Amino acid sequence: MPADRGVAQSGSALGWGPSGRRFKSCLPDLSSATPVEESVQRGKLARETVPRTSHAAYEPLDDRRDPVAIVSADDATRVPELVPIRYGRMLTSSFAFYRGAAGLMAHDLAQAANSGLDAQLCGDAHLSNFGLFAAPDRRLVFDANDFDETLPGPFEWDLKRLVASLAIAARSVGADDAQAGEIAQASAQAYRLRLRELADMGHLQLWYTRMEIDSARELLTAQNEKATLKRLDKTVAKAQTHDSLREFNKLTEIVDGRRRIIADPPLITPIEDVVADFHHGTVDPAQIHIQMQAWLDDYASRLETDRRHLLEQYELVHMARKVVGVGSVGTRVWILLMIGRDETDPLFLQVKEAGRSVLEPYLGRSEFEFPGQRVIAGQRLMQAATDVLIGWLNAVGADDVPRHFYVRQLKDWKGSAKIETMSPQLLKMYGELCARALARGHARSGDRFAISAYLGKSDKFDVAISQFAIHYAEQNERDYARLMQAVDDGLIEGRSGL
Repeated sequence: MPADRGVAQSGSALGWGPSGRRFKSCLPDLSSATPVEESVQRGKLARETVPRTSHAAYEPLDDRRDPVAIVSADDATRVPELVPIRYGRMLTSSFAFYRGAAGLMAHDLAQAANSGLDAQLCGDAHLSNFGLFAAPDRRLVFDANDFDETLPGPFEWDLKRLVASLAIAARSVGADDAQAGEIAQASAQAYRLRLRELADMGHLQLWYTRMEIDSARELLTAQNEKATLKRLDKTVAKAQTHDSLREFNKLTEIVDGRRRIIADPPLITPIEDVVADFHHGTVDPAQIHIQMQAWLDDYASRLETDRRHLLEQYELVHMARKVVGVGSVGTRVWILLMIGRDETDPLFLQVKEAGRSVLEPYLGRSEFEFPGQRVIAGQRLMQAATDVLIGWLNAVGADDVPRHFYVRQLKDWKGSAKIETMSPQLLKMYGELCARALARGHARSGDRFAISAYLGKSDKFDVAISQFAIHYAEQNERDYARLMQAVDDGLIEGRSGL
């Protein structure tokens, strides 16, 4: 199958390329229409090529690739000793497997026709990739928070990833398929209704719109959701303690009179130990510090002047490799410890390896030359409020291989929901919140008038998407079982408990 089959079947049939570029084709003469009217017409025409009800279908191809082969395709590019930890984490549950299998779902989504209505995609919009964080004005906001796979593409790919994660999570907390379908449908409906609201806004009004946690609190109060409100307040209070000072107290110690990140291999490995592994025990601390500073300087050179001025007031102290997440395990993730005025003023930066998006084999290469640049550009486009210190760099690692990274604060009032402890009712509410946040990100980056017109006023799309979610949850269970079998057969090593 050609890599761009899905787009070719839908977008080009409407006279639009994968990124909304206009071709000469069968569109009616809209020369007298306003831009909004033309977009609305485009969205309605898309229904004729890819009906909303068609999104209900999911049927794996007879010659579908082995899911383990797809999931493990990039193992050779990861840190070898960390790959078993990735599989150990994926094996803990079917939802954890789903978190680590974004590339597998991209492969499956690419087999069917899509709407041809593009937006900037998160690329991995499952439930655990949304959460709380601090806006630059120090107010807590809720939004998507992981953009490793971001790329322009059909808006429904993100939504399908979200609703399928809801169905999988619902099953894991005891919901039957009927309940899981209702939860998924409610999320799709929340997305559709929010898109309609956003389509009625002016461009600047939309751009400034964000989901502050106070709005969620007001909604829960109005609905008399006292238990959920109490849980939210606990999450907010916990998030506001997650900052660099807390991490400083937890992750560092004094060694020979110098502040250092505490070693906890293989989860946290100081830079000296990583370098020693590659250079047979020969470590020059001064040279290591020079290399760390070179990384920092490359990153700082791309910051806006005011952010660079802020960063320059901090001194680089130490660096360590840290294991994070599920799907990210094995990629190179570093934490940089910096000290400002004194040790009561620390700053932790996370420097995370960026590679090719898992969507690129199906949607085409990114317009950005460097993967870190792709991640940051996508994040800025989708998020209403973004970390003031996000940036990107290119660097040569301890293994002397050039790599690409993006940078953000390690902890900045970050908070996340515990999906596995949610009741079905709470999961439904949380899914609606995620869907509304996703709709705003798509409205900022895509043609909100066309997408809203395609979705329409009925529940046809909502119902179809909820049916897809159940079908894909079943596929995920089969794929999860296949990974467990591969581990049992000794084809893959999985290390649990890490």
